[in-house]
Amino acid sequence: MAVADVVKLIQENDVKFVDLRFTDTRGKEQHVSIPAHVLLEDADEWFERGHAFDGSSIAGWKGIQASDMLLMADPATARIDPFFDEPTVFMHCDVIDPADGKGYDRDPRSIAKRAEAYLKASGLGDTAYFGPEPEFFIFDGVTWGTDMSGCFVKIKAEEAAWASAEEFEGGNMGHRPGIKGGYFPVPPVDSSQDIRSAMVLLLEELGVPVEVHHHEVATAGQNEIGTKFSTLTQRADWTQILKYVVHNVAHSYGKTATFMPKPIVGDNGSGMHVHQSIWKDGKNLFAGEGYAGLSDTALYYIGGIIKHAKALNAITNPGTNSYKRLVPHYEAPVKLAYSAKNRSASIRIPHVASQKGRRIEARFPDPLANPYLCFSALLMAGLDGIQNKIHPGDAADKNLYDLPPEEDKLIPTVCASLDEALAALDKDREFLTRGGVFSNEWIDAYIELKMQEVNLTRMTTHPVEFAMYYSL
Repeated sequence: MAVADVVKLIQENDVKFVDLRFTDTRGKEQHVSIPAHVLLEDADEWFERGHAFDGSSIAGWKGIQASDMLLMADPATARIDPFFDEPTVFMHCDVIDPADGKGYDRDPRSIAKRAEAYLKASGLGDTAYFGPEPEFFIFDGVTWGTDMSGCFVKIKAEEAAWASAEEFEGGNMGHRPGIKGGYFPVPPVDSSQDIRSAMVLLLEELGVPVEVHHHEVATAGQNEIGTKFSTLTQRADWTQILKYVVHNVAHSYGKTATFMPKPIVGDNGSGMHVHQSIWKDGKNLFAGEGYAGLSDTALYYIGGIIKHAKALNAITNPGTNSYKRLVPHYEAPVKLAYSAKNRSASIRIPHVASQKGRRIEARFPDPLANPYLCFSALLMAGLDGIQNKIHPGDAADKNLYDLPPEEDKLIPTVCASLDEALAALDKDREFLTRGGVFSNEWIDAYIELKMQEVNLTRMTTHPVEFAMYYSL
């Protein structure tokens, strides 16, 4: 969509406001709205000059001494917002540093664009395709509190296995998935069908192609909407749209959705499996005659991800809650190995019928990850594997959850905590900084920001500690 198309969209739909959106370091979209007439007065000039804002108020960004930033709207991303009362067009924006006119060092979308440019400059490929599968929960309500007197969290979910003894207005109908029983019975056990369908229709209206939707394994409303793969930056844009739609449709139904990796104890957490492939001149470079139909390029790409997995964890699994999911036996891929079909491995090669569909699937990321940063970091690790011919070794076709101890200890694992992952990132960062994709200054700021989360949870007394220690 060109500038003229945005103007036409605004005029034909009597649009009153333009909403400018960008993503912060943690992965949350931020926005500012302007009256549509501001853009229409001179659209070409408006798109060229950008919209000034204060970047110092964004967590993890520069201080007040370097606060002036510009939002440069991408006209190709213009869409009509389906939730606002007043007709509003929204667009994804790049954050530009006016000092040099380039994408801001700490802007996630600018990092994604630099990753795509680095791929082309490397000569190893011209296009990287990504297909994430973020899972999420839909609850009826959630309350929590934390202060000096104590802390608690309480989830309300009529669909939850623990709700079988509760009384509800209109009665307790008894149809609900048990623990690990949500994949995937028909309604009324699956209580989210209509909500997911509403989400799907809006996603497609917003230009995000949907391939499938279904209930996921866990009780209490775990769901997934599968959307089509695309190029790195566009696919990250689509992921942000998906999160926005999921949150707001759930809200409109009087419910609440979360992409937390592990909101409930004792059942599956929510992952974000990320499918990836690299193409050049219209050819899928991951297709070949090797294991599971992969090329050497694909195997080296896997080798790079496995080599840098612990550093990647800081970006692909960026919350303290992420590591409550990454434990064995809840379909969490903690073992750094690759395999066809075997879902206990951290890298899976999906079975496909055509060479065009050949790809690899990283299974350890979770939907707390900032998609721009996650996809960029995975790409940079994979490219390092290709450049240095890092072979991942033999495939693991056994169930990695039930290996004999002598075999189990030979297979490396992902990090067990966020602070371990941040320490790994601090030591293993050079692959990310090639081509100026990520900067050392960004990595330092990111580690500092995330260590605040580590320290907050480290200092907060947990209710389970009372169960373990109160009477000792």
